[in-house]
Amino acid sequence: MKAAVLREYGVPRADEFQEPEAGPEQAVVEVLAAGVNPVDVAISAGRYYAGKPPLPCVAGREGVGMLAGRRVYFDAPIFPYGSMAERVLIDPQAAYPVPDGLKDGVAVALGISGVTAWLALTARAQLKEGEHVLILGASGVLGQIAVQGAKLLGAGRVVAAARSPEGLARCLELGADAAVRLDEPPDLAAALAEAAQGRIDVVLDPLFGAPFAAAVNAASFGARLVQIGAGAGAEATLESAAIRGKMLVIMGYASMATPAEVKRAAYLQLAEAAADGGLTVDVDALPLEQVGEAWKRLAAGSHRKIVLVP
Repeated sequence: MKAAVLREYGVPRADEFQEPEAGPEQAVVEVLAAGVNPVDVAISAGRYYAGKPPLPCVAGREGVGMLAGRRVYFDAPIFPYGSMAERVLIDPQAAYPVPDGLKDGVAVALGISGVTAWLALTARAQLKEGEHVLILGASGVLGQIAVQGAKLLGAGRVVAAARSPEGLARCLELGADAAVRLDEPPDLAAALAEAAQGRIDVVLDPLFGAPFAAAVNAASFGARLVQIGAGAGAEATLESAAIRGKMLVIMGYASMATPAEVKRAAYLQLAEAAADGGLTVDVDALPLEQVGEAWKRLAAGSHRKIVLVP
């Protein structure tokens, strides 16, 4: 079958790979669209914290495909198979149904990116109606979903912060109340606080580094900050007084540590909202043969969900 095959650590290449055969409690899915995510880049490069994958293997952690005549979302392919292929091997009990009318690419985007954003706001931050939310790195797919998710959950004000003016413009179209360029204001903390009208109850942070430090200084008393990534750096310099003086709560979110039933419920909530028109994601679909181009677009900071179509 045709697949994005990893024969050496780096960027996978379109090539032939052996067909998957289902064993007990397994199923073969006909892939319709496979997501391209930073985690795929890390795994393929051999930089993933869980270790290097044995070679050869097929890249890809999530996708949408056909199983027993119905569309499903999956995010745990059975090694050495991955989602970036014509067919993939999965545990059918771990697949989620995709509502009719929901496009394949959007259904993929609601998985790793969407569930992370949603559970960071709900299960971790426990966002309450009327609260003010700051979304760092808001121009990315996860950030755009978080902006819309915060509004769906009743946030009183949502501030989108990112470096891309085009991405921030899109966030405003999606419902953000204000936007802040991370690379412009001399006093970023003051700019964030002003955009939030002096109140920041929840921060969603996929960046860390200097933007997170600024968010700590801008956050209100008792604010909850959820850390989900290190897009701006693995280290941040924080002032002790800002944390303890404002009784801030800093917490992490990791998908791998989240119970399967919790992720499933989150995905179904997001899928229902998207099917009803309450949530949207822009998609950039490429043929599987252009897997190298997909890697380049992701590295360039695409504001659209990149998917590969077999």
